[in-house]
Amino acid sequence: MVRVDFGTRSGLKVPFVNIGTMRLPEDSDEAAALIRQAIDAGMVYIDTSRGYADCELKVAKALKDGYRDKVILSAKWAPWAVRVEESDDGSADCVRRRIEEQMTRLEVDFLDFYQVWALNSRDHYNMVVAKGGMLEGIQKAMAEGLVRHTGFTTHDDPANLLSYLDEIDWCEVMLITYNLLNPRYAQVLAAAHERGIGTILMNPVGGGKLAEPSRVLLDLADRVGVASVPELSIRYLLSNPNVDAIIPGIAKPSDIADSIAAAAAGPLSVEQMGVINAFLAEIAKRTSAFCTGCNYCMPCPHEVNIPAVMSCIEDYRFWGLKETARRRYAHLQGMKADACEECGECETKCTQKLSIIEEMRFARETFEAGPGR
Repeated sequence: MVRVDFGTRSGLKVPFVNIGTMRLPEDSDEAAALIRQAIDAGMVYIDTSRGYADCELKVAKALKDGYRDKVILSAKWAPWAVRVEESDDGSADCVRRRIEEQMTRLEVDFLDFYQVWALNSRDHYNMVVAKGGMLEGIQKAMAEGLVRHTGFTTHDDPANLLSYLDEIDWCEVMLITYNLLNPRYAQVLAAAHERGIGTILMNPVGGGKLAEPSRVLLDLADRVGVASVPELSIRYLLSNPNVDAIIPGIAKPSDIADSIAAAAAGPLSVEQMGVINAFLAEIAKRTSAFCTGCNYCMPCPHEVNIPAVMSCIEDYRFWGLKETARRRYAHLQGMKADACEECGECETKCTQKLSIIEEMRFARETFEAGPGR
């Protein structure tokens, strides 16, 4: 695969398709072999985390026999994302302990990148850059040669990110969500690219959602003239000049081959992108009249998690992601639609003036009656 600049701050180059380690096989030998297959196919950047079960141990096994020299290895951690010890905090000393621990687990002498994981709010940002905070600890590790580059990962609101992007002169690369289902970070990607920050995308196929059969998305792929929705998803990202790289989670050999083949097919044409953008605009128009997740309907006197139920309905109704919606509903935290007593209190507070009672009935009939409905 051709390598491109990983922003201008890092001085590194990466291929478009790289290695995400959240979905590695359970068996460590199988996982190590899969990682090596990905590296042999041209993938370079590896995203690991202290919070992804034993992924670091599997990566360590894969990087023996000279494979460490072939990759850009990234680790990440933050106390609000995962606590290794009860005393973990956002201090320089604590992040230094985590860096050394992760290097031991990965069996390496240095990390190419160490990222602040899930920098999701201004409060997180202030904690990171405070005197004696995480950034100070990471930069000390960089000065000592344990870490070569740094950056952060985020799910923060785009407006919040844009508000402090100019302050992050220390950031060399940003890991962020952006895909067909969630294109709202386009402005953030453009701003980061303009500032020389490398951009790498998590969930390029929507965390697996875009690999699920969906009549809505299959029709879109057919109109665009692309063989599959996953290929459409990857080529859509490749068509954004502000995206440097993606990290699909690899779980089987076809994840490697299919991702590389999709990227090799190249960016979409102006005409193809026009079809996609018109589709996304129509979806946005329809969903804007639905639940916005504002939470004004909460709290429900019967403890129904109304916004979460409505989000499942959105996946089902507007995106055609029926199995994803069912799975999400089955794992919802809090009370589900069957706890609704139809008191109507939520409807008096809904900014969209939605018929929430009717939507709860729809959820019960659709998600609680089994897949045959």
